[in-house]
Amino acid sequence: MVYRIHFTVQDLGRTRVACEAMPLHELELAARALQSRSLPIQLGAWRHRARTRLSVQARMALRLMPAVGSSPGFLSPARAGTIGELLEHVRNTPREHIKRDLLQIASPSLPEWSGRLVDDASLFAELCTGLLHLHSYLLAPYWDQFTQLLTADRNLRMQQLITGGFEELLEQANPQWMRWKPPVLEIQMMSDVDRDLYLEGQGLVLVPSMFSTRPVVTQGRHPAVSYPVFQDQRTSLGPVVSESTDDKTDYECVSPLLGRTRALVLITIAEHEDCTTKELAARAGIAPASASEHATVLRGAGLVRSLRHGNCVLHGLTPLGLALLNNSERG
Repeated sequence: MVYRIHFTVQDLGRTRVACEAMPLHELELAARALQSRSLPIQLGAWRHRARTRLSVQARMALRLMPAVGSSPGFLSPARAGTIGELLEHVRNTPREHIKRDLLQIASPSLPEWSGRLVDDASLFAELCTGLLHLHSYLLAPYWDQFTQLLTADRNLRMQQLITGGFEELLEQANPQWMRWKPPVLEIQMMSDVDRDLYLEGQGLVLVPSMFSTRPVVTQGRHPAVSYPVFQDQRTSLGPVVSESTDDKTDYECVSPLLGRTRALVLITIAEHEDCTTKELAARAGIAPASASEHATVLRGAGLVRSLRHGNCVLHGLTPLGLALLNNSERG
């Protein structure tokens, strides 16, 4: 089915890409990914590790964030801030808002106890504790890597906006599931009901997500659409959601890759973040084909991430690539 988001001229002027990561919004998407079977290679180890650590309260929070379907809006506000600030915002949710959000879902999949959240303060406190636990299991260990990749994606979207305007930005955010048919953004959803959202001057926030495999629409005061951070299907989450905690092991694995030219390519990317392959070749003094080949090897080792922008590919360092260079400098 189709979710149609209707824009006015004002809405286009107020549409933007999120400036910062949104922890609770991303947490809902991570909770959905935990319970789904998508991206088994990239997320399999992460799922296994998280499932063995879930507390009773965390499992309680998961019941309200299913793999498919709607979640109460008060659980995952599309706003930036620290996890502490956002959880305090959830704790202070007015009772009428809790009741409204639960009634909007009215799904048989909701647990029986969800109806008591409106009046049972201790039960609601347990739910908030569950959100904190979920964040510590699913997101906290990887948050620095996530924010760096989200920044890279935002840089890509800004280039799309500059070169092609809002049309290119909306068309390229998630072309597999989203279609821009002015003045309507059509989103293919896993639902049996068509829906319409009229922005009425509020604009739309585009939120790059590490865990979203399909767009997720969030209504409310600040309407938002989440989309997968990477559109190049060759890119894996594996180097980001890493189960390794031994930095020396990472260095030993990648060090044989770094001959003189490849090291030069890595340093050039570090000094010129989000350079194109053509720019990389010119600055490193090598042929474009050679620059592309070295960048591909470095990307496969988890040192470099690459994002496609039209006919160009933009290259930047991953946290592992930066750590490797920093370690070399200390040596």
